[in-house]
Amino acid sequence: MPVWNRLRPYVMVGPAIITFTIFFIYPIFYMIYLSLYSWDFVSPEKDFVGIDNFVELFDSREFRQVLGNSLNYTLLTVSLTIVLSLFLAIWLNRKGMFYGIVQGAIFSPHIISLVSVSLVWMWLMDPQFGLLNWILELLGLPKLEWLSNPKSSLLSLVIVAVWKGIGFNTLVFIAGLQSIPKDMYEAAALDESGPLRTFYKITLPMLSPTLFFLVIISMIGSFQVFETIAIMTQGGPVNSTNTLVFYIYQYGFRFFKIGYASAAGVVLLVVVGVLTLVYFKLLSRKVHYR
Repeated sequence: MPVWNRLRPYVMVGPAIITFTIFFIYPIFYMIYLSLYSWDFVSPEKDFVGIDNFVELFDSREFRQVLGNSLNYTLLTVSLTIVLSLFLAIWLNRKGMFYGIVQGAIFSPHIISLVSVSLVWMWLMDPQFGLLNWILELLGLPKLEWLSNPKSSLLSLVIVAVWKGIGFNTLVFIAGLQSIPKDMYEAAALDESGPLRTFYKITLPMLSPTLFFLVIISMIGSFQVFETIAIMTQGGPVNSTNTLVFYIYQYGFRFFKIGYASAAGVVLLVVVGVLTLVYFKLLSRKVHYR
């Protein structure tokens, strides 16, 4: 076999491997390396401190609150987005101009800049002049301090995230629904299976690969939330909306504690990795690939 034929596969995938190594693999190892040092991002020398950054991190009450905020935000965002998207997809999975228009309207937030979305929702949630409080006032309900109250601020960000992500998930679910063989539903109809039984015995199992994929990417995306927090709340009030990525940004690029911020980045990497592995371990066997 000519040498070129043996080298061709490596030459073809080489640029992708090099790019992935430079922009993904190397930064991870460099972050782990920096987490063992104390560095202010300016001085040429780094002081080796071992695991002191991690000890300081877990001794910090602020960091524990941030970690809890991240977990709560991810749990609420992923669960609400997946459930609402699934039921919207079942409703919209039919022919007709009306359903096509609704699909386009639901998907449109996904292609809008998150910065623009954040600015619009800041106006909607304004406690004095916001549209949401105006609607509550019309209904005779008390106004809410959406972003300025620690009890409602994180939930307000969850609402924005769900509104932003529900369109993409809905269209992916619709694609999954349309790939389910129609004869399975015809057989269920002949057996006089009710809607709920058909959903749990046919629709949900056949959608399991789609559901598995969407939960994974939604979970990873939720842990990486940054823009909405940076624009809408800056982590406040009282640290109630501060999450891991914004916390890393604060200590890395505001307080110039690069080693400490890198240690927080390592924790984020481990948390996402462990949750992903647990999810794969628990649910991958229940995924039905047709």
